[in-house]
Amino acid sequence: MTSSDATTDTAPQSGKKPPPRPGRGLLKAVGVCAAVLALIFAAGKLSLLPGLDSLFGEETHDRSGPAVLKSIQDMSAYEAASGNFQVVVDLEKDAKFLPDAVRGTRTLFVGAGTVGASVDLGKVSEDGVVINEDRTTAEIRLPNAVLGKPALDPDRSYAVSKQRGILDRLGDLFSDNPSSEQAVNQLAVRHIGEAAKDSGLTARAEKNTADMLKGLLGSLGFERVTVRYGDDQG
Repeated sequence: MTSSDATTDTAPQSGKKPPPRPGRGLLKAVGVCAAVLALIFAAGKLSLLPGLDSLFGEETHDRSGPAVLKSIQDMSAYEAASGNFQVVVDLEKDAKFLPDAVRGTRTLFVGAGTVGASVDLGKVSEDGVVINEDRTTAEIRLPNAVLGKPALDPDRSYAVSKQRGILDRLGDLFSDNPSSEQAVNQLAVRHIGEAAKDSGLTARAEKNTADMLKGLLGSLGFERVTVRYGDDQG
């Protein structure tokens, strides 16, 4: 009696593939993400190397349309003085019941701008100018000088630092947040305007306007010129 050896391995059925190993798709996704992050990091580093900035650097294209004139206003005010101001804005926004590391922002911003002071010569009344018969003396009554709106200079204004919580950082990834920049700009303008009120800028403008009128009328032959402002009787 003879016995034959029988193979214990069974052949796979035709037309069927072995099931995929669990976790293979996840590994591929992780690998792709790592490769993308590596490329982004490499591009940022390569731009710092000499000779490669032109290859990986950014290009700026101005595609703005032409400026359109909306209106024209005739000005009668004489701007006699202008002041340059600078303010450091420290703006912090917190969320209730959440630490700053999770939700909150703090921006340190340096704002620089100018404020002008002017005298409106167009508001001089009919009896605001008195001249004697010999045209040697003149008395002029003008309205008081006023401050103009502060003008923030973008070339001299900049953000020193900006701290953001985790939720704020995630929000910035999906949308721009121009309101934060607008808030510090408005705060800087307000502080500059308050500083201009205490700077004596209007008094300087009134003095300069009076000197200008005295010099102008003096060149026309007037020997004595008196300039008064508002209810000033001096």
